[in-house]
Amino acid sequence: MDSNTESSSVEVKNEHIKVQKPPKKDRTHWLYIAVIIALIGGITLGLISPELGKEFKILGTMFVSLIKMIIAPVIFCTIVIGIGSVKAAATVGRAGGIALAYFITMSTFALAVGLLVGNFIQPGSGLNISVDEESSFASTESSPEGLLGFIHSIIPETFFSAFTDGSVLQVLFIAILVGFAAQSMGEKGQPILDFVSHLQKLIFKILNWILWLAPVGAFGAMAGVVGETGFDAVVQLGILILAFYVTCVIFIFGVLGAVLKVFTGVNIFKLVKYLAKEFLLIFATSSSESALPNLMRKMEHIGVAKPTVGIVVPTGYSFNLDGTAIYLTMASIFIADAMNMPMSLGEQVGLLVFMIIASKGAAGVSGAGIATLAAGLSSHRPELLHGVDVIVGIDKFMSEARALTNLAGNSVATLLVGKWTGTVDMNQVHDVLNGKSPFVELEEDH
Repeated sequence: MDSNTESSSVEVKNEHIKVQKPPKKDRTHWLYIAVIIALIGGITLGLISPELGKEFKILGTMFVSLIKMIIAPVIFCTIVIGIGSVKAAATVGRAGGIALAYFITMSTFALAVGLLVGNFIQPGSGLNISVDEESSFASTESSPEGLLGFIHSIIPETFFSAFTDGSVLQVLFIAILVGFAAQSMGEKGQPILDFVSHLQKLIFKILNWILWLAPVGAFGAMAGVVGETGFDAVVQLGILILAFYVTCVIFIFGVLGAVLKVFTGVNIFKLVKYLAKEFLLIFATSSSESALPNLMRKMEHIGVAKPTVGIVVPTGYSFNLDGTAIYLTMASIFIADAMNMPMSLGEQVGLLVFMIIASKGAAGVSGAGIATLAAGLSSHRPELLHGVDVIVGIDKFMSEARALTNLAGNSVATLLVGKWTGTVDMNQVHDVLNGKSPFVELEEDH
């Protein structure tokens, strides 16, 4: 899945960065195994007893209801903290400005790539997943007429009604106001940003608890969809996973590799080999934040100046979400096609713009990707939110590719910004990547 919320406020420090100890008890692999078992169980039940499988569909719906419950505070906190990150990045001058411009450009490009691939393969077509008319996800409000009607719908009746009415766009509007208001207060606004940062940690702790119910939701969702559509659902979900992984590989070694080669002359394959340990760590944890400390040390060792690393890497964990961007668009198109409610190009572009804003802060936190996906659909096509429970079943299989792509994007961005700002020693870069100056691990504190 999927940016580092704890690193979203950027700090440039002179202290030596030490390798953090991994947690003593990492139980995420048990969740992964439980999801796999639940998927197999749900598919088996749906094939053996389709009618019974449909009855268990409510489990998936209940799980998405829990995700829906947490959407508003997730969006509010990530946007407010994200605005604070922009200010912090701007204070370091040219490097911060170039980094932010590159992040926004590349994340937008990644979203567009996901959109193009999703429309080309049309995953989910023909599944005809039904929508319960009594579902809480069904749209009960008429769409606003015209541009002015749409703008008016974004303005909440009261400050807090945005959170109680379930309008994600209204929450986004309030979050932007709060973020810029706190920013304009200078030092007096810092306690507000600190409070929101602590609130964000609380919200993501709750989200983490909810995600431990993913096996239950996956079982119910798969039993229900297989009971309705048969084995075709399994095939289409498999196609989506495969297409997503292929797209991420092409993006890393094709798009990012080409950009890196053109502007720095560095071979992407050598850079990936240099960061092999970090890629393996992320693959094991499904979170890009686990490799943050060592990535910063390695980018300094490769020849990028410490201040540049200090601004680009942490900011990138909030703003440079290439893998998450691809996932959001492809998953949205899959859901729309699977429910036989395809989105028009205009709707897809509108959703893309929303994802660019709402996804900031979602890359390093496991499960934030599914929450952002739900938020995007809730804001643009509420009737499609019900289809998120189908994606829940395979989200764990896609989270590794998201996190790996995010890491690759941030490592490439660090070299590019260093090159453009003249804060990287290219001779040292080539020496390190050619094995002439190997990286030496620091001993961990005991």
